[in-house]
Amino acid sequence: MKIVIADPNLFAHRPAFERGLAPGAVISWHRSWDDPGVLPALEDADVFVGPRPTKAMGAAANRLRLIHTAGAGFDGIESEALRPGAVCANTFHHEGSVAEYVASVLVALRRDFIVQDAALRDGNWHSGVYCRGLRQPKTLRGAVVTFLGFGHIGAASWKLLQSFGAEGVAITRSGSVDAKAHGLRWAGSNEHLPKALTESDVLVISTPLTPETTGIIGAAQLEALGPEGLVVNVARGPVVQEEALYAALERHGIAGAAIDVWYRYPAADGRGKPSTLPFESLDNVVMTPHSSAVTEETFRGRSQEIIENINRLAAGRPVRNVVMAGSIRPAVDPAP
Repeated sequence: MKIVIADPNLFAHRPAFERGLAPGAVISWHRSWDDPGVLPALEDADVFVGPRPTKAMGAAANRLRLIHTAGAGFDGIESEALRPGAVCANTFHHEGSVAEYVASVLVALRRDFIVQDAALRDGNWHSGVYCRGLRQPKTLRGAVVTFLGFGHIGAASWKLLQSFGAEGVAITRSGSVDAKAHGLRWAGSNEHLPKALTESDVLVISTPLTPETTGIIGAAQLEALGPEGLVVNVARGPVVQEEALYAALERHGIAGAAIDVWYRYPAADGRGKPSTLPFESLDNVVMTPHSSAVTEETFRGRSQEIIENINRLAAGRPVRNVVMAGSIRPAVDPAP
């Protein structure tokens, strides 16, 4: 069996792959899905592991049986890349890392650590102890957090924030979350989002990007959250309307935001602004490069599950976590 791996996140786990695959497996390693060597390698490959298989790659792969992403998101996969009988599978293991990110940035924003850090670098002690009139910042205890999306990421984030003494509301497309079982205030469907925002201090976004959720957070929703509200987006950038978010932050219509997912992504050299708008000029935003899930823990778990799925394929057993076969594309939690 030949496996083509074209995801740079997996190179750190190369020894685990080479130890874990069944005897006879041959691995072709590539630093990127668009590496010139990928197409020739796919001609006799059984498995492709990478983020963006294309129609051209599918045409080159004469015997490809499995496309495996090294994450939950599969929005970059062209369905034409799947040959008849082939399947696409995904993997998670990112929820713990993303939950840690959510908790970290919320503590930093809620406690004014971002502003304090910048001020002290300029010699200003931004604290009510030294500057009269400054309010005392709030902890997360008693804060009401609305989760837009309550899959792997939302549930793990809530479990962590619950330990801080926060209260939670879950909003999902189906509205089927059992609030009592999760210790939430209440749960509802997307139509209940306005009610949730008016009673919330924080909005954590981890819903999949679909036609229904594209732009679901705009000026009206941010206004409902209010001037002390915080937004954390670990889903996909376009779930939140770009101009509305920038305007709300610039005029302090909301208190702040942590943005890990963006509207523009870098070139191959890893450089490029994440938006046409100058988010970097704002003092109330934490900007991270889609890195909330990128930890050793995440990719160790993902590597192990990919290895297990490839070995299942080699043994003629069903592959787990199939998300696409033909034109079937179930919704899952987003992640890099």
